[in-house]
Amino acid sequence: MTPFPLTWLYVPGDRPHVVAKALTAGADVVVVDLEDAVDPDRKEYARAATAERLGEPQPVPVHVRVNAPDGPWAAADLAALATLPGVSGLRLPKVASPGQVRQVAVGTPLPLYALLESALAIEHAYAIAGAHPSLRGISLGEADLRADLGVRADAGLDWPRSRVIVAARAAGLPPPPQSVHPDIRDLDALAASCARGRALGFLGRAAIHPRQLPVIERAYLPTPAEIEQAETVIKAAATTEGAQALPDGRFVDAAVVAAARRTLSLSRRH
Repeated sequence: MTPFPLTWLYVPGDRPHVVAKALTAGADVVVVDLEDAVDPDRKEYARAATAERLGEPQPVPVHVRVNAPDGPWAAADLAALATLPGVSGLRLPKVASPGQVRQVAVGTPLPLYALLESALAIEHAYAIAGAHPSLRGISLGEADLRADLGVRADAGLDWPRSRVIVAARAAGLPPPPQSVHPDIRDLDALAASCARGRALGFLGRAAIHPRQLPVIERAYLPTPAEIEQAETVIKAAATTEGAQALPDGRFVDAAVVAAARRTLSLSRRH
């Protein structure tokens, strides 16, 4: 997987032909969904079809969103998928406590990613983020969270979003990706939402249609101006140790240098 994945494309596990197309759609990570995208009477078929597809290595990293850890299908999902060579990670929905992460981690060697989708999960965000070494990331499931909080306006999620970003970074995890943008036609709204998410501290975004991928990538890749600024910072840091002021008045210290290096890494991701 690229060190900085920016696009995570969700596809329903009970539609193998769609999964096959998703693997060539250009996403950094394909997420095969066995949970919300699959009706209860299709769960067994989705699991079997996914296990068959992922029985061999895939051309891009593939994660599987299994069913909720405390639900009736999770144990069978984990038993079928935990050791398959085509699975690069497991996404755990509706995680509300660190114990749920630890319970899953005992039974699989795969990297885990927790989705926080309730008020209780937000309250436990830092504890979840540090629950186990196998946990490699946390992110929000905003549809369920909106329902749990009774949020009407998008601004009502600003605090939970910031809370999850802070919890991830405090636990030494990468910045979380944004939750999906449900309108697959309004790409201008998607771009505006991504710009706001980037300003908050997210890195990348989940998608539900391939047409969303280039919009997300453009929004999260550094601009030419940002790259130029980062290069200036790195050059200055190479010539003078310690904190310093650049000719344009910007102050440079170790944190600014670290941010500049991340910007340049992102610019070279292809």
